[in-house]
Amino acid sequence: MTESSYDAITFEQSGAVARITLNRPDAANGMNDTMTRELADAARRCDGAGTKAVVLTGAGRFFCAGGDLKAFATAPSRGRFIKGVADDLHRAISTFARMDAVLITAVNGTAAGAGFSIAVTGDLVLAAESASFTMAYTKVGLSPDGSSSYYLPRLVGIRRAQELMLTNRTLSAAQAQEWGLVTEVVADADLADRATAVAEQLASGSAGSTGAVKTLLLSSLKNSLEEQMEAEGRFIAAQADSADGREGVDAFLAKRRAEFA
Repeated sequence: MTESSYDAITFEQSGAVARITLNRPDAANGMNDTMTRELADAARRCDGAGTKAVVLTGAGRFFCAGGDLKAFATAPSRGRFIKGVADDLHRAISTFARMDAVLITAVNGTAAGAGFSIAVTGDLVLAAESASFTMAYTKVGLSPDGSSSYYLPRLVGIRRAQELMLTNRTLSAAQAQEWGLVTEVVADADLADRATAVAEQLASGSAGSTGAVKTLLLSSLKNSLEEQMEAEGRFIAAQADSADGREGVDAFLAKRRAEFA
């Protein structure tokens, strides 16, 4: 296992699995300029052939309570400071969305504001039973960031997205799963182990296949039917010619377990 030194997050790499922990527990893992800058750097490091699964979680009782309002309030120019924080967060989210590795968000507690936003960007979202989700932006006179205005209407529909953003309704983990925001709800004590097990399962698979799935799903909402089917045809052909594609088909026909690169 390799570990890297950051101030506001921790980063560990074990084989093809990376683990990122938001690590400001005394500040409810609030996002300041240091955290989002480091998160963007960690995302960049995950965007390569050596990583097939990434677990993103929080230290302590909170997943992430959103932006660090104390840091915002003391900045010489609040708007410029917040824009910089948002830009780095958005760079991280864009990298997570486009990397071949699968992002598993393990929501261990409250996910508010930008914490809610990044939690639901996971390709798979695991939530502890005690986790909760709230937008909270308008409560402090701000507006959403962290890609939530893109993902929420697609995940829950425009009406529910409006309710979450305008009323700051808090959803329990079970409610979030019912709404389609969470993949699986896990007992608090089992969350870390479950996230690791899912990550290891994915790490035994084909990064090219999961990367193709992610790319196809991202493009599906802007493409016509014919454009999307053409993309599907090109991706499956490329995968069939790849080492992983050949190995997967050959292993299936030989009735053995595939050994992907």
